[in-house]
Amino acid sequence: MTADMPRGRFLACLALTLAGAALLRGLFPAADPPWHATVGVVWHDEGAWVHNARNRALFGAWALDAWNPMFVAPVFTLLEYVSFELFGVGVRQARLVPQVMGWLSVLLLALGVARIAGRRAGCIAGALLASNYVYVMWNRAALMEAPMTAFLVASWYCYVRAEEKPHWAWGAAACGLLAFFTKAAAAFFVAALAADAAAMLLLRGRYTRASVRPALPALAALAVCGIVALVAFVLPNWDDYRFYNWQMSVTRKPSYDLKSLIDRVTWFPVLHDLFTRMWFVLVAGVLALFGTLTRWKTSRAGERLLVLWVALGALELLVHDVGNERRFVFFIPALAALAAIALGSGRPILSAAAAAWSRARALLALPLVAYAAYVLGGAIVRVLFLYEVRPNVRLAAALAVAAATALYATWPRVPRWLSRTPVGPAAAALLTALVVLGDLAQYVQWAAGRTYRNYEASRLIGRTLPPDTLVHGKLANGLSLENRIRPVFVGHGFGNFDDRRTRDDVRYILTYVTPWVGYEGDQILDVLDAYPDRTIIMTFDVAETPSGQDRAALIDKFGGGPAEGARRGRADD
Repeated sequence: MTADMPRGRFLACLALTLAGAALLRGLFPAADPPWHATVGVVWHDEGAWVHNARNRALFGAWALDAWNPMFVAPVFTLLEYVSFELFGVGVRQARLVPQVMGWLSVLLLALGVARIAGRRAGCIAGALLASNYVYVMWNRAALMEAPMTAFLVASWYCYVRAEEKPHWAWGAAACGLLAFFTKAAAAFFVAALAADAAAMLLLRGRYTRASVRPALPALAALAVCGIVALVAFVLPNWDDYRFYNWQMSVTRKPSYDLKSLIDRVTWFPVLHDLFTRMWFVLVAGVLALFGTLTRWKTSRAGERLLVLWVALGALELLVHDVGNERRFVFFIPALAALAAIALGSGRPILSAAAAAWSRARALLALPLVAYAAYVLGGAIVRVLFLYEVRPNVRLAAALAVAAATALYATWPRVPRWLSRTPVGPAAAALLTALVVLGDLAQYVQWAAGRTYRNYEASRLIGRTLPPDTLVHGKLANGLSLENRIRPVFVGHGFGNFDDRRTRDDVRYILTYVTPWVGYEGDQILDVLDAYPDRTIIMTFDVAETPSGQDRAALIDKFGGGPAEGARRGRADD
């Protein structure tokens, strides 16, 4: 670590950051995720994705029905099972895994950035990630995104250390594959790690000895760890693994025609709030990304991997899917690290060589520059037409054209300024503080209006239905963590889909009735239609949509009157 900050001050800053990170992630653990101003967390997915871990902890078997996400998220399933075994089954215990993993990611990002850009930059990186509102909220949800992203940070940190001690490359490979087996969306990062190592090995004459040092161990570790995973898990479960990771996750969802690809390219910055909420970090991160590109041959391994993290991650989304905000969560640590390098490293954002490029040479980067301008513009102008795609795309495109034109018309004025003017310590501290305060304000707003509707609804179901009761529907999984019901998940073409109309052994259904019947997926309508004599036993509040007026219903398929348990449940409520 460069000594731009005394060690004692750095440790104090890090301790304060980690305490704040723990507090933000640990307060109100059973509260509903944000619904008034959502960050993309779908609360009823929590029970669905911890299904196998809950099965094992409560009933002694991983698989009890046809919905087994352990084949797409085995590491996440194992971590959740450990939490359930140690502390019991419940909402708090399920959320403990992402809370701890998210906290560890703050520590590792701060330490990694400190090693490649100085202690001040490390403090800034830790503060930005610890307080990032969207990241905090995803660290509080029992879903795969936060643990996957934490493993990405751990892999990146190990790769940073591998420049000095090559055996750390084994940790980078292992954590990268753990991220993949937490959620397969991390495939881009494994590719990024392999690409950087291969490039260093093939072009070793053009790079420093430190850059080349971890290349061979990283490639060897990826190969060995990959073979172990293949032999120990993938091949023995090939049919299930292929179905969940390819047929269900890839071929079933997105389209890959030219129009769909163009849509994803243009929608990338305007569909969701994530980039808007962290716009300053996005701007600083993108500038630092370009700065790393201008000094690529002399950059550190960690800097190069951050660039590949963002670039290949964006490419994966543009090819596959940009429709769900959860897919963007993995950008947050990488952008926080890049922004911290721009603010806290004490060096100019661009290299001096970039300012000396001719306009003709700089024009080679025009597509990248224009799209970066489009992303930055789209993330901020979308507030004028919130959740409207067409006007935001047009306005962002116009801004990108104007920005690129101005940059090249005045070349090299902007790169010359960026190559001469580093951000001073006072300015870096002020800018970081403003970003952190903005995130804390959003957190306070959520905390002041927090609700516990989903948690209370799950408890009410436990008072209404006896243990081991079979209940149909995805919402049954969502409401299963505070009771001992046996949910029967019905997905759209997967899970217990084929026999959804004939499960007479499952007496009850749980589904939304507001904002509309079957809101969680229209496949539940097939179940309802198959039982025309059904009766609503009870309804109760849940929290999902921005209206705040959501309702769910417990339905008896066979039209019986409310059982004694249902009457007791309503009385207790």
